[in-house]
Amino acid sequence: MLLIAMAVRVHLGALDGATPQSNGSTIDSRHWTHFVRIGGYSLSLDRVDAIIKEATDSHVFGIETDNDVPGRYESFLEPAEKLRAIQEVAQKAHAVGNYAFVYVAGLECITAHADQQRHTLFKDHPDWVQRKLTGEPAVFGGGTAFWIAPGDEDVWISPYASEWRKTYMERVRQIAATGIDGIYVDIPYWMTHFEGWEKSWASFDDYTVAAFKKKTGLDARSDIKLGDYNDPGFIQWIDFRTETITDFMSEINKNAKAVNPRSVTIAEIYPGIEEGSPRVGADAYQLYPVLDVIAHEYEYGSGDHMAASRTPLDWFGYMTGMYSFRSFAAGKASWMLNYSWDGNKHVDRREAMKNLAMAELMAGANVWDARGHVMSGSNDVETRKVIFNWIAHHEKTFYPPRNPVRPIGIYFSPKTRDYFSTEFIESFRGMMYLLLQSHLEFQIVTPRHRQSFRGEELILPDVRCLSQPELDWLQGLLRNGKALLVTGETGKYDEKRQPRTENPLHKLLGITDPAREQTSAAPARFIYAPRCPGKAYYVEVEKHFNEYAVQGEYQAASFEKLRQRLSSEILRLSNSEAGVKIDASPFLSTQIAEVNGKIHVFMANFRGLKSNEVAQQAPERNIRIVFPAPQNAKLYVLPFLGEIQELTGEWSSGKITFTIPEVTKGMVVWCD
Repeated sequence: MLLIAMAVRVHLGALDGATPQSNGSTIDSRHWTHFVRIGGYSLSLDRVDAIIKEATDSHVFGIETDNDVPGRYESFLEPAEKLRAIQEVAQKAHAVGNYAFVYVAGLECITAHADQQRHTLFKDHPDWVQRKLTGEPAVFGGGTAFWIAPGDEDVWISPYASEWRKTYMERVRQIAATGIDGIYVDIPYWMTHFEGWEKSWASFDDYTVAAFKKKTGLDARSDIKLGDYNDPGFIQWIDFRTETITDFMSEINKNAKAVNPRSVTIAEIYPGIEEGSPRVGADAYQLYPVLDVIAHEYEYGSGDHMAASRTPLDWFGYMTGMYSFRSFAAGKASWMLNYSWDGNKHVDRREAMKNLAMAELMAGANVWDARGHVMSGSNDVETRKVIFNWIAHHEKTFYPPRNPVRPIGIYFSPKTRDYFSTEFIESFRGMMYLLLQSHLEFQIVTPRHRQSFRGEELILPDVRCLSQPELDWLQGLLRNGKALLVTGETGKYDEKRQPRTENPLHKLLGITDPAREQTSAAPARFIYAPRCPGKAYYVEVEKHFNEYAVQGEYQAASFEKLRQRLSSEILRLSNSEAGVKIDASPFLSTQIAEVNGKIHVFMANFRGLKSNEVAQQAPERNIRIVFPAPQNAKLYVLPFLGEIQELTGEWSSGKITFTIPEVTKGMVVWCD
């Protein structure tokens, strides 16, 4: 997991003037971080020229280099040699119009050949190390993870170890001073992801326990009930751990920019929208405001997480995650460090690479090409060249801001996810599947940006935890004639997971029997569905969706009957006509958005795919699309890895209708 990254610049004039801003503000949409096509390289002084050449030859824009200073004990103490290499690669990247960023570990530090060393981090500073409640230290040896060599010592450090943190931030400033374009911080985690540590809720070292006591007055070792979500002390522990990681990353960003204002800070994290975020303490939703970019090593579902082994429904899960990240980012870039192929015998690695890149592009995320399950290399350099060159020519289609037109809102509640992970995610994901597979325009709405929502209908998918400001906002939506689809136990708890004696949302809507479904057209427009339809749809697609997707048929499927009924109810509740209408199978994922003043449809096809066997889609044929448009409007399509084509449609009464004969992997459609 240790590498340096570099970027190849394509529009120098526009990007030079765009200085990154963080801590809540949005990075300029012209900034280089929005346009990266990433390749990773191991960095040393003697490899700099080769890195630049390889990156340039394969159309890499955004070079990641692995030369970890603070994550290796030797260079944590003596960084000079590595700093020279970082400075050299930065200068030579800039000379060819590229950008480079360097990998550093967050809270992990490895001592090489520790079994032969008198001094290791743990031997020298045992008090710095994270610990279980039992006192067991987070110290590991070779083979615990693939990047830990035999004989090495792998240590996970408390962010409250003040002496370590002071030196760490000094190293950050030294790295930034080399002129490197970015500092890429991996694994800023509480140790809860190695075997035997998953439920530890670490860390209970002296530094962390003292910080928690100072903040809350509670002793983390004796005053909280680990794993008991009914215990207010445990809820405070969850929040404290997330706030700690967010503050740590914010401090890195501030230290880097203090010496190099143009440097960006990137976090690499694997947790996405699921329970892993509160467990490891690295929450993408909380981190985006204090950083410039997040690189998502996102894992959804089971298995090896390779594109080659994903089922059609897995792909929809990944699309849901990526669209959520794009909402959290609020104008900043989202980089995807996902993996395409790792020796899957029956799958063409080139097709797996193309499927991964296509899905990420359709979600508006940036593509990182890597070999196997590491950050560097490529499974096929020639295929990388084709993909990256095509992205470079069409980046202005994929990476400008995507703005809602007439969206159906779906609410993502970080607090509900933190305290009711399974219940909320099944409901949220089920609703997202429904919207994506019904080709309805959606907007993921979050507490931070809820005031920007302008749609006619908002879905609350079992949002159990609502604060008073959120309730006030919902009341304002109803007052302004908007509609709510309220499901499950929405509103039952406050933002600290404390149960309310009376559900204030039920009171607002006039719901007197929480067990009974209810629909109202006036004075407030809402549907109340205590048996959550999102969960119901999630359960149905989990049963048979993949089998039907392989066959390409779906009309007789139980999930299809449910999809048609639920999507019809959602459309009726919205009380307004969809801006764009799409008639296609549920195996096609779609996003409708305004880009550069024009309505676009981004389509990803997963029909015919089969895990570890088939990576070439069955074409989606005869897709009918209706756009609102003037009579002289022109229609364009851009197939994935193809060229822009103009189509002819039929215009009538302010709308233009046309049929796309075939979509293989993916396509973008727009009306001009």
